[in-house]
Amino acid sequence: MTGERHRRSALALVYDRANGLTLAGLVCGVLAISFIARGAYAAAMTALLWALFCDWFDGPLARRTRGRTDADRAFGVQLDSLVDIVSGGVAPAMLLVCMGEFDTLFVAGALLLVIAGAIRLAHFNVLGPESGAYNGLPIDTNIVVVTALFPFRELLGHVAFSWVLFAAIVTLAILNVAPFRMPKLVGGWYYVVAAYVVVMTAVNSSSSVR
Repeated sequence: MTGERHRRSALALVYDRANGLTLAGLVCGVLAISFIARGAYAAAMTALLWALFCDWFDGPLARRTRGRTDADRAFGVQLDSLVDIVSGGVAPAMLLVCMGEFDTLFVAGALLLVIAGAIRLAHFNVLGPESGAYNGLPIDTNIVVVTALFPFRELLGHVAFSWVLFAAIVTLAILNVAPFRMPKLVGGWYYVVAAYVVVMTAVNSSSSVR
């Protein structure tokens, strides 16, 4: 395996289909940050939803891809975590900062989420899941919560929604590193996530038209 790592370039590992899907998720995460910076929040939520989709389905794609090497798998694990910190950490944090109009307290909440996310992912990379369960809340849950809250923005109003988002982000940061066991969601949950992404994409599309 050591020899294989030395022989193959970084770009050669990207040709793996699962790693390519992971990188597609990175593109979605960066687009979400760009949309947030421009105030195009509905588009940002849609980009985050598809980042979530890529994150969920790169694993099944990897398992069904024949001929994957140990290097492909190891590279994929590291790449997945690096992408997750963008989509599940930086993007929601950026949303909070912009919603809070760069108030110091909101910036602190955003930093808390990114730091907790980095710790959570580093912990996972070293120790991995244990007996089919995660330690702490998986970081992709951050995307689910933020995108689920967004449709209530108009109903609550800007100020109230900003504080609800702040409370949610701080809670997520704590749960990302909390010492509890979270069962790994498999099987039918893939259909649930796919349906959630499609439905919420439609919701965001309709809200951006209005």
